[in-house]
Amino acid sequence: MEGDLFSSEYVVGPATAPGMSVENAKCVKYTVDGEMCARQGSMVAYRGDLRFERKGQGVGGMLKRAVTGEGLPLMTVRGQGEAWFAQEARNCFVVEVDPGDEFTVNGRNVLCFDATLSYQIRTVKGSGIAGGGLFNSVFTGQGRLGLVCEGSPLVIPVTPQQPVYVDTDAVVGWTARLRTSLHRSQSFGSMLRGGSGEAVQLMVEGEGYVVVRPSEATPYRPQQH
Repeated sequence: MEGDLFSSEYVVGPATAPGMSVENAKCVKYTVDGEMCARQGSMVAYRGDLRFERKGQGVGGMLKRAVTGEGLPLMTVRGQGEAWFAQEARNCFVVEVDPGDEFTVNGRNVLCFDATLSYQIRTVKGSGIAGGGLFNSVFTGQGRLGLVCEGSPLVIPVTPQQPVYVDTDAVVGWTARLRTSLHRSQSFGSMLRGGSGEAVQLMVEGEGYVVVRPSEATPYRPQQH
């Protein structure tokens, strides 16, 4: 069989080492030798001896999902083999989480991660009721985290001298040691006149990086399982 479709640009190569890697801009490859975690429904292909099981989150995790709408329906993948993960042709990226560090990320952007990482669903500090109740997943431990983003993300440095203001619907995540609070950039008079559509942002301050998608997120609809 010949043609551009069967060129080295598209044909996957053999596994070289266990773990996660970016297969192409839209897909993450994971060479499984034991166990890993992924978003339910994100597996697009696999080969080898692998088992896919829904990952329980306990009563506390179920209640948090019901209240927050935070989207982390997970499955555990066990065995030996290779699996490919993707979500609606979104761009894929890999984040290395080091011991003692943490990465806060919107659950809708999580694709897969090493079993050596753990996560908690937390309220975004400073959001309160006015922010509609903002919740994110905080990853800690040591390992790799696969993310998806609609478009190419903006990774913006944050310094003590220059906080960054981000749209709450566009933020993907941020690194450790950053503080968050709500910031109102629109005057009361402007709001009475119909507003600019950009009334409230999340202010991120400290030292680190904040990751933003290049458009506002569409309203999140929790998956039914």
